[in-house]
Amino acid sequence: MGSTVLSLRIDSELLDRLKGHAAKRGMSVQDYVVRTLIREDFDERFTTAVEETEKFYGTEPGPPGTVPHDQVRPSAGIA
Repeated sequence: MGSTVLSLRIDSELLDRLKGHAAKRGMSVQDYVVRTLIREDFDERFTTAVEETEKFYGTEPGPPGTVPHDQVRPSAGIA
């Protein structure tokens, strides 16, 4: 995979905040921004994959901690 240059124009206050966040992690501003973009992209792709899976299987997400009635739980039948 190759790389391409992306040039951004940002105000000085944002750059100062980015420098602070990067410094806390021992990173350069460039590395911090790239890792943040990669993480955002992953989160977005993961959310899309979950939504597509739910559409395919026709499951609606329930309240947190609940299991849809048509799924078998690993502990089913164990007393």
